[in-house]
Amino acid sequence: MYDFVIVEIGSTTTLVNVFDKSILIGQGVHPTTVEDVTIGVNKAIEDFKKNHLISDFDYKEMFATSSAAGGLRMTVHGLVYDMTVKAAREAALGAGANLHFITAGKLKPFDLKKIESINPNIILLAGGVDFGERETALYNARKISSLNLSVPIGYAGNCENTDDLTDILNEVTCVDNVYPKIDNLNVEPTRRVIHEVFEENIIHAKGMKNIKSVVTDNIMPTPGAVMEIAKLLANELGDLLVIDVGGATTDIHSVTSYVNDSVISPEPDAKRTVEGDLGVYINKDNLVSLTDLSSFNNINDLLENYSPITKSDEEHELVPKLTYTAVKESLNRHAGEYKEFYTSSGVKRFVEGKDLTDIKYIILTGGALTNLDGKEIVSKVLEEKSKKLLPINAEILIDGKYIMASLGVLSRKYPEIAINILRRSLV
Repeated sequence: MYDFVIVEIGSTTTLVNVFDKSILIGQGVHPTTVEDVTIGVNKAIEDFKKNHLISDFDYKEMFATSSAAGGLRMTVHGLVYDMTVKAAREAALGAGANLHFITAGKLKPFDLKKIESINPNIILLAGGVDFGERETALYNARKISSLNLSVPIGYAGNCENTDDLTDILNEVTCVDNVYPKIDNLNVEPTRRVIHEVFEENIIHAKGMKNIKSVVTDNIMPTPGAVMEIAKLLANELGDLLVIDVGGATTDIHSVTSYVNDSVISPEPDAKRTVEGDLGVYINKDNLVSLTDLSSFNNINDLLENYSPITKSDEEHELVPKLTYTAVKESLNRHAGEYKEFYTSSGVKRFVEGKDLTDIKYIILTGGALTNLDGKEIVSKVLEEKSKKLLPINAEILIDGKYIMASLGVLSRKYPEIAINILRRSLV
């Protein structure tokens, strides 16, 4: 009997990791079956059994992460974009939500129509530091209430609005302000609420109820699981960056307490960006448009028959090129840069965004970077001249077993075991 079975249901592939006595016994993989995710899970288990020549399959505990069915659709509405809206955005991305719409200020008629068309799984309202501006959040709450959407709503704004928001909205979850005072971010309470909504929402994917009925703990959003284990690892190794190139998105997680004295506005210690247009399978067309593929003679035929699990030699040549572009574009979007501003005392340079120059380790995970020569791909990106504040002298490590997300969900119950397993996976 195995100790842990951890299922990772992705947008393109489903992975099963089997552990016994804190040792990874093996993995099974199968394309995700959108019509019923349990089919893909069972097929991945069969793949594990076949690879290890076993017939019996029993275990003590099962855990699961998921990014299937497009994840959690979310809209965020705050007061000032560079303050409360930005803070709410960081909370949402760090929790694994997919942001479909962000607004600042009072909602306009067009904004309301767009919210209806998106049909979000959760709406987050924010706005105003504690004991500061109140009216915008209350106005937005009334407008959203008039839509009569059956959608969970969270509020993480001015604490003085809590009672009024409860009266305006029939069902609203109020948490501590994401931006309680100037230059102070407080994203963790909001992240926890988003995790809870994800757990309730994800069971609507076909077959997910069956998975939920057999797991030991709640199903966790895959990006949120990666963030959890990244924060634990940073406590031991120091400031780090995690790059995860997937079939649908490219996710960057940075955990760093370093603050550049010239920064314009605060950044969270644990930051995640998700690039929904940069994936090596589902969103490959966006990468193709940004990549020089002139060396391929039959690129159109190759792309038409492109599969989530590469098979042909030409596909093996194509994927590294697309992965390189995904890494380059996503890092440039995640990192900050120096910008010049004209002031009364002349031109001054300030940092806009997150300074990653002090990062000590870069961890590569995800199917693309763990199966390809990920170190070479990322090194090549970092060697290029860039205005962005990217890592300078970081050591690159590969999550060789591709288990960071699985260990993230395991860490909620067994943090020490999860970290010990991850250490052995980093090469």
